[in-house]
Amino acid sequence: MSTTSAPRNPPFRAEHLGSLLRPSKLLQKRQAIYDKKDSGSDLSALEDECVREVVKLQQDCGFHAISDGEYRRHMFWGTFFPSLNGMKEITGPDPKIFRQYVPDIAAFLEEEKVPGETVICEGKISHSGQSSYIHQFEFMKSIVPKEKHGEIKLTLAAPNWYHLRYEEGKAYPKNVYGSDEEYFGDIAKAYQVELGILYDAGLRYVQVDDPNLAYFCSEKMIEGWKQDKANTRSIDDLFDAYIKFYNDCFKRPEDMHLGIHLCRGNFVNSRHFSEGGYDRIARKLFRDLNVSTYYLEYDTSRAGGFEPLKELPKNKNVILGVITSKFPKLEDKEEMKERIHKAAEFVAAGSGESKEEALQRLGVSPQCGFASHEEGNLLSYEDMEKKLKLVRQIADEIWPRQP
Repeated sequence: MSTTSAPRNPPFRAEHLGSLLRPSKLLQKRQAIYDKKDSGSDLSALEDECVREVVKLQQDCGFHAISDGEYRRHMFWGTFFPSLNGMKEITGPDPKIFRQYVPDIAAFLEEEKVPGETVICEGKISHSGQSSYIHQFEFMKSIVPKEKHGEIKLTLAAPNWYHLRYEEGKAYPKNVYGSDEEYFGDIAKAYQVELGILYDAGLRYVQVDDPNLAYFCSEKMIEGWKQDKANTRSIDDLFDAYIKFYNDCFKRPEDMHLGIHLCRGNFVNSRHFSEGGYDRIARKLFRDLNVSTYYLEYDTSRAGGFEPLKELPKNKNVILGVITSKFPKLEDKEEMKERIHKAAEFVAAGSGESKEEALQRLGVSPQCGFASHEEGNLLSYEDMEKKLKLVRQIADEIWPRQP
C-alpha cells in the first residue's frame, strides 16, 4: 500500500456495505427449499434474476461500487471457511464450546433461527484451490461492463471468525496445532491463496466484514474476558496478535484495494450486539493494520465520537457510516453533512492537514449492510432505496462531480 497518499476510486464517495435486502420471491424460494417443499432446481436462475435487478438498483441510485447484494449467501460471511481443507461445518454445536461473552454468540444460538454457520478445525488447514466466492464474482463480471469490473466489490469473511468465538483450546485440536500462531499461519496462507485466485480473475475491490474487532471496544466483552480463567493471554495481547494475523492474511498486489468494515452487530430484527467507541483500539487499528480503507459504524452513540479519527494516517481513508441500515426513518441530510464535516475536523487535527484536505479521504455510507442475515433488517425495499439515494445525495453535495 502506498505510504504517501490515500487510494481513490475505490473507495468511492458514496458506498454501501455489500448486503442488500432480498426480494420476497427469493426469500420464499429459500424457505420452500428449507421446508423440503421445493427441489431448488431453479434457485440459481432465480438468484441470477434477483442479482441483475439489484445491480440495476445500485446503478440507478448512482453507485459505482457494485455488489451482488450477497444474495447467494445465508449470512454475510459466505462459505470461505467450510471450503478449506481441515475445516468442518457442524450442526447443533454444544454451546459449551463458545465464549458466551463474545457479543454475537447469544443471537446465533437462538433456537428459533437457523443457526449461524459453525465451522471447527479438525486437521491441518489449507486452501483447496477452488474459491467459494469466485462464481459470485464471475457472474457479476457477466452483467457489468468490462470497463467497470474494477468497481465490483466483493465482501469476505474476517480471518478470526472461527477463533474469537471459541473457548480457549476449542478452536483447533492440540494434536494438530500447538499454538494460535501456527493455526493463524495456515489460515493466512489460505487467505492469500483466495485473494490470489480472485485477483487473477480480475477482482480489484475487497471489503473484509469484521464485527469482531469492534467487539474489543465492548466493556462487557473485556470484563468477560478478564473473568474467564481459561484464557492464556490478555485481551490487548490478543488484539495485537490479530493485527499481525490479519496483516499476514492481507498480503496482496498493490492494485488490489482492500478495506475493512467494523460494526457492532447487525442481526435479525435489526439487532446489534455490542457498544463502545473506537478509542481503545484506534491507534493500533488505524496505524498498524495493513488496509487502505475503514468502513466504520457511526449512526448512533454506541459507536462513540469522531475523536479516534485523529489517529488516521494520511495514506488511509474512512467511509463514515452515518446512515442507519437498521430502521426506516430517513436521516436529515443537512445534519449528516454536518457530522461528516465534524469528522473531517478530527482527521485534520490528527494529520496536520486542512479540513478540506482531510475531507478528500472521507466518504459516506450506511453503517452496515441492510441484510447481514438473509431475513434482513426492519425496513422495506423502498426504504432501502431511499437510504441509498440519500447517501448518494450527501456525497454529491460534499464532493461534487466525484464518484
